[in-house]
Amino acid sequence: MKRFVKVMLLVMVLALAFSAVANAQDARPYRIVVVTHGQASDPFWSVVANGVNDAARDMRVEVEYQAPGTFDMVAMSQLIDAAVASEPDGLVVSVPDAAALAPSIEAAIAAGIPVISINSGSDVAAELGVIAHIGQTEYEAGFGGGQRMAAAGVTNALCVNQEVGNAALDLRCQGFTDALAEAGGSVSVLAVDLSDPSGTQARVSAALSEDESINGILALGPTGSTPTLAALEADELIGTVQLATFDLSPEVLEAVRDGNMLFAIDQQQYTQGYLAVVYMTLYLENANTPGSLLVQTGPGFVTADNAAAVIEYSARGTR
Repeated sequence: MKRFVKVMLLVMVLALAFSAVANAQDARPYRIVVVTHGQASDPFWSVVANGVNDAARDMRVEVEYQAPGTFDMVAMSQLIDAAVASEPDGLVVSVPDAAALAPSIEAAIAAGIPVISINSGSDVAAELGVIAHIGQTEYEAGFGGGQRMAAAGVTNALCVNQEVGNAALDLRCQGFTDALAEAGGSVSVLAVDLSDPSGTQARVSAALSEDESINGILALGPTGSTPTLAALEADELIGTVQLATFDLSPEVLEAVRDGNMLFAIDQQQYTQGYLAVVYMTLYLENANTPGSLLVQTGPGFVTADNAAAVIEYSARGTR
């Protein structure tokens, strides 16, 4: 009996060893570094990170997700430089400020490291020389939002920008402004602090108090839309001032479903993180590239008609 137990233990140990070897052989020998301007703890960027991590598992590659502690282009360029120095097989970056980040990205390409950009940077992708850009065209997304706002009767609006200087967000405001102007309306940009929700709420309330003709607000993300919605609720302006936002969160989707928010512009950020790792792996392994430089993941519009169906996916961190 003792001998049988020993034999069985040996068989189990050998099985585990063979399994470990098989798994090790199954893994692809690639290390990809992802550097974005958004922290994985942020509601939006956590979904990007989920896409990155799921793709890393599915493609069997090693991936590192990095971001500066705040919206800081100096810190981000330093992260890119450090990633390049570590000689990864591939690099994925967001490009919110091309002037600040181009030297670091170009240095990576010069060092022979293939680069894919995601989220922001569609307007400079060709100039930088990246393999592909995965995201939405921000100006067009803002323009589409403006058209929908105008159709809903908005004539004087605020564009709540939580990261002034982020080229992608500035383009969103510009597209929104142009679309509303085309319909005879006007837009003012309201700069707010990403890290200060109560301050954002106060600034929105103050702007609405100073100009009672404002009847629409476009926020550029959940971090701006949540305190803006709180301001409208506190000032009893739900329905009087139309609110819409870029990007999704469970709170945003509930507000859209309940009719407290007109729509949310969805760029499908999970897809951005996921496809970047997939495309990079295919490029490294088989020299595959997408059929076009720009791989569009949006914009899509979530309205009261389809918000309920998307809530489940947002809650699990994939939308």
